This record gives sequence, structure tokens and C-alpha cells, in this order.
Amino acid sequence: MTNSSQVPGRLIRRQKLATRITHWIWAISLLFLLPSGLQIFNAHPILYLGDQSGFTFDNAVLRLAGFPGWVTIPSTRDLATGRVVHFFFAWIFVLNLLAFFAMSWSNRHLQKDLTPTANDTQHFVQDVRDHLNLKLGHGVRYSPLQKFAYGGVLFVLFPLIISTGLCMSPGMNAVLPWLPEIFGGRQTARTIHFAVMVLLGVFFVVHLAMIVLAGPFNELRSIVTGYYRTSPRPKKGSCDV
Repeated sequence: MTNSSQVPGRLIRRQKLATRITHWIWAISLLFLLPSGLQIFNAHPILYLGDQSGFTFDNAVLRLAGFPGWVTIPSTRDLATGRVVHFFFAWIFVLNLLAFFAMSWSNRHLQKDLTPTANDTQHFVQDVRDHLNLKLGHGVRYSPLQKFAYGGVLFVLFPLIISTGLCMSPGMNAVLPWLPEIFGGRQTARTIHFAVMVLLGVFFVVHLAMIVLAGPFNELRSIVTGYYRTSPRPKKGSCDV
């Protein structure tokens, strides 16, 4: 609701069709990748550094009891099914990322909406403070924090979890034997893969929380229909009393 000194925000076309489609493919893929990945992890819930693992090596960095069935796919111990589900959605995830980059470069979404500017860098700290204080505006463009967060996911976390995932594939090891060495060994790549999965899980939860706090109807309308209502703005000539 706006007061008499404000003009209602504009309804703008904010999200392109390609952005909306790839967003929902990622969302669905992650809903299967995360729990199926936990199923695979449960087969040996220990993380190592280096290239080898086992009882004769002293290179473990994390030992867990495993994750409960209610957060894994399938819910019972079934490594074979977990691997099938994980690899199926992993390739959908990879192809979707390539399609996103190609279409977003073509329609200039990357250049116009996701690339931080000097002004974004200057106002980044203040935008972080605003988010922490739940001062969530609805602008025509992404805020500085959104640009850096989305950029970190798209250009760092997504490529990292894909490349470390490939390091654990025996088939890819035969084709690209040098890839695990980039990460310090196959087991180190597995540890990094797990860490990035945790970061993506945290991002997913925070992302959902921001949608609820910023106004779920407006946020979901943006990613479903493309239309977005900006924040109310002061009327010309008005002043606060």
C-alpha cells in the first residue's frame, strides 16, 4: 500500500523468456541433484584430500554418519538408483547452463543485467546493509548484491560443481586424465564438489527467503510471466512532513 505522497510502482517486463525457462529447469534439476547426491555420498560419507582414499590413508578431512532417508533420493539405501537420477539431471543441468549462456549473450541479458558496473561496486556495501535490515526495494534492474550473488553462482559455483563432478567420472578420467590434477586429485575434487553443493543449498534457502520477504506474488510473477512491479516513488513536488 502506498501513501498519498507516492506514485504506485510501474509494471515492467523484467525477465526474458529464456531467463524464465532456464531458471525453472535449474530449480527442478537442483531439487533432484541435491538429494540424489546425498544418496551417493552416503555410500562412503568421508571426504579426503589428494588422489586416493581408504583405511590405509591418513588424508580424511571430514567424517559424517550419513544423511537421513528423508533428504535423499531414493529414501532407502539404493546407490544405483541415486547415481542414475543424479547423472540424468546433471546432464540436463549442464546443457541448460550452456543454453543460458548462449541465449543470455544473444539477448544481452548478461551484458545489461548481470554484469556489475562501477556504480554497483560503489554501492555494494550499502546494498548488503539494506538486505540485512530487510530494506528490500523493487528496482528496474538487479541490485548490486543480486548481481554479485547471481554472478558468483553462474560463473563460479555452477562451473566448479560441474568440473569437479566430471573429475569423479571414470569415463571422463579416461578422456580428460589431467582434469582431476587441476583440483589436486580426484578425492580433493570430491571434497570441493561436496562443499559447493552445500553453498548452493545455502543459496537456494536464502533465495527462497528473499522471495518471501520481498513479496512472493511480485517475485514469482516476475519469473513466471516476466512482469514485475517496481517500488512506489515519491510524487513530484511532494515532501515528507
